[in-house]
Amino acid sequence: MSFAALKKQSSLGNLTQKLVKEVEKMSNTTSGADDRLWKPELDKTGNGFAVVRFLPAPDGEDLPWAKVYSHAFQGPGGWYIENSLTTIGQKDPVGEYNRELWNTGSEANKEVVRKQKRKLSYYSNIYVVKDPADPANEGKVFLFKYGKKIFDKIMAAMQPEFEDETPINPFDFWQGANFKLKIRKVDGYWNYDKSEFDRVSPLLDDDDALESLWKKEHSLDEFVSPSAFKTYEQLEARLKSVLGQKGSSSYNEDVEEEEVEARSFTPKFNRSEESQLPEELSQKLNSLSRSAVEEDDDDTLSYFQKLADS
Repeated sequence: MSFAALKKQSSLGNLTQKLVKEVEKMSNTTSGADDRLWKPELDKTGNGFAVVRFLPAPDGEDLPWAKVYSHAFQGPGGWYIENSLTTIGQKDPVGEYNRELWNTGSEANKEVVRKQKRKLSYYSNIYVVKDPADPANEGKVFLFKYGKKIFDKIMAAMQPEFEDETPINPFDFWQGANFKLKIRKVDGYWNYDKSEFDRVSPLLDDDDALESLWKKEHSLDEFVSPSAFKTYEQLEARLKSVLGQKGSSSYNEDVEEEEVEARSFTPKFNRSEESQLPEELSQKLNSLSRSAVEEDDDDTLSYFQKLADS
């Protein structure tokens, strides 16, 4: 670009527009935006509705879901937002730190543990049957991240409580059922209690079309592959930094985050960004941390109790 062209763009305001667009791209990348991931949206009334179909396990994989634990909390040194090594059966520095706090018997420390506890998430492939908020998504295959409440509904469909209820496999192309996702705002949190499975029916009447959808599914094993997780030492260094403790490692977090970002939807922020988060974003992250506490209390607190007893 010549100097004259640079001056012309400046007078037209084009440079500012370009910078704004680049910042938007960075924001999307930082927040873990990925076009493979589908997320429902709320309407103007604060409710959300969509119809999706859970799909079978991808070709070559055993389960139609991936179960992932993560942590999201704020300390004096910023935010700790990382997947937990307990997902793959390994010791995790946050889990061990929380165990130490819990074993003190202090109620204040136990409250810290509750705020720092694991968040349970699942990933599955879905076919979007109806999406009023974005009809362009209909008829496409996406990854869907959901919590214990929805997973419990899946288990209830597979293992009903009463003898007059017929068990179904929600992940079956032919003998499964569409899932009517109904979202309400209750005490500031998304509530899925009214969500339910429809009657049993084939997803499509064309086996060739079903096979084509099956081949479009995304890998779930990648979420629980050891290569998708930071090492214990890296997580420990990050934890010490967030807790404001001295002696944390100085490994290149920016490079590591770029590598992990391609494999994870979990938002990551480097240290300089954490100290300059806009108030609105900070509130959203605080809400994320609170909702994590709300979503899987029983599962996670029982985990900490087991650690304390060991």
